[in-house]
Amino acid sequence: MPQVAARISGDQEKWLKDYFRTKSAGAEFILPWAVDTFFRAISSIKDQFTAPELKTIVEAHKDIRLMPEQTRLDYLLLRVQDACELNLLHTRHGAGKASLEAKLRRLDDTQAAALSVWAAAFWVSKNCTAENLDAYIRNY
Repeated sequence: MPQVAARISGDQEKWLKDYFRTKSAGAEFILPWAVDTFFRAISSIKDQFTAPELKTIVEAHKDIRLMPEQTRLDYLLLRVQDACELNLLHTRHGAGKASLEAKLRRLDDTQAAALSVWAAAFWVSKNCTAENLDAYIRNY
């Protein structure tokens, strides 16, 4: 199995040791579970948004460095609302602002976190170009 090195806080390390036999056993369970949860969340929401809405969400995450504590729904709503109000991203992509906001408000925090991570991931991917945004939206 491939190895992954991750940085965790002292509290997270204690939690892993308390709930699993060892820190390694906890990490070996949690990481695949988190990845699976992410993909399940993305799969469950992908049909709720139009391509223009998804492009707006992705562009709203340009030049954003996500921190785990900033991946809740409130942060996603604020990020997208600001991008629409300040930069008119929704009009550039042909998305309706009210419809997009209504759809975002229906998400829970896990879905919002998955959507934020997915949107921010485009900007750090090897294929980050304007031409590839359409492919990224289609293939997600």
